[in-house]
Amino acid sequence: MDVVSLSRIQFGLTTAFHIIFPTLTIGLAVYLMVIEFLWLRSKNEIYYRMYRFWVKIFAIHFAVGVVSGITLEFEFGTNFARFSQAVANVMAPLMAYEGMTAFFLEAGFLGIMLFGWKRVPAAIHFLATCLVTIGASLSAFWIMAANAWMQTPAGYQLVDGKFLVTDFGEAIFNPAFPTHLIHMLVASYETAGFAVAGICAYFLLKKKNVNFYRRSLSLALIMAALCAPLQVIIGDLKGQNVAKYQPTKLAAMEAHWETNTQGGAAFIPFAIPDMAAEKNRFAVSIPNALSILITHSLEGQIQGLKEFPKEDRPNVLVTFWTFRGMVAIGFLFLLVMIWAAVLWWRKRSFESPLFLKTLVAVQPLGFIATILGWVTAEMGRQPWVVYGIMRTSDGVSPIAVGNVIWSLILFMIFFAIIVASYFYYTLKTLRQGPDLSSPIPPIQRPAGMQSSNEAV
Repeated sequence: MDVVSLSRIQFGLTTAFHIIFPTLTIGLAVYLMVIEFLWLRSKNEIYYRMYRFWVKIFAIHFAVGVVSGITLEFEFGTNFARFSQAVANVMAPLMAYEGMTAFFLEAGFLGIMLFGWKRVPAAIHFLATCLVTIGASLSAFWIMAANAWMQTPAGYQLVDGKFLVTDFGEAIFNPAFPTHLIHMLVASYETAGFAVAGICAYFLLKKKNVNFYRRSLSLALIMAALCAPLQVIIGDLKGQNVAKYQPTKLAAMEAHWETNTQGGAAFIPFAIPDMAAEKNRFAVSIPNALSILITHSLEGQIQGLKEFPKEDRPNVLVTFWTFRGMVAIGFLFLLVMIWAAVLWWRKRSFESPLFLKTLVAVQPLGFIATILGWVTAEMGRQPWVVYGIMRTSDGVSPIAVGNVIWSLILFMIFFAIIVASYFYYTLKTLRQGPDLSSPIPPIQRPAGMQSSNEAV
């Protein structure tokens, strides 16, 4: 394999590993903020216990996310030095803003979230939680702005092979950015909701701390129920954006080879794309459905892959199936939430073992869908590192193949150690369960509330 392929594999594996953790922390931060708000408003002790338990899970994922994210920043220089030099005027400020506004905000107030219960008033602690939540979303803002710029570059001029910013507003709020950001944020909220729901369902099946996990599950399902239908709508808007600004990617996502000049374009739910033969094998198609989905008309025209040179086409097989995997999980989540609504209406949300087992089974699917979505976005952009302007092959570092191989091996060893540590501490925390007996610090009790010991 050449340097380009190996560097892409290394960056792709690092990204897939890293994205799991910020996805959960972004969503879990919102979950914690809601819990603490309910604690302060209702004076119900269970919300205090819930916060103290789930913030431990948040802290573990935040720590691993920071460690794995640092390697990504180094790979810009080690594996894609030419790209980094060409886009430095655009990307470096965005990365700097992410560090100064988002990471500093999260890191600065995380200590209060974890260790400030006996040191600051309840209102100050809640403010710290809110600021960490804002910091997590700001991090997504800047990272998605940078990636969206690579998808639909704007606000620049090309001078001597370097991208110079002419308008930072246009560069940040480029055409792909709004749907890019919202899609990722909602995915994070939805993933966190199902992750918490799966954990709660597991312990409810084991009949451990039933009241605690019922309350935690209720909030998680509300969060997931709000996000599941919203993500379907955002996905539709995202598809229309891709069709307008990245038609090659859309054609690859749909394995659409021929531009429909007469009649609507068919939607293909199943096929095995053959790039060499420029056709689909074993295809199942629905007439006019793609035109309806993308253009909202029966005969809307969709550009086919044959309109573009072969060297400018992404890997159709990978892009086609990763996209369908992501969409399938999204609709599965929607069906699970419809089921949850029916059970809630019948007041049987916690009484159905099959439903609880389903929540346990689908728990990891949010993370899988996020990874599949990123693979679709990045593979669909190929062979361009800056869409339509700079090829990935022109952005790699001038290094030997062996250097990438040994660094890739070291990364795999490094990640294996992190994964082992991550599972050890996460499972240990889950096995220990919530603390339901220690006294609430006086400084944290809302006014007028007695501790359980004082009440006795």
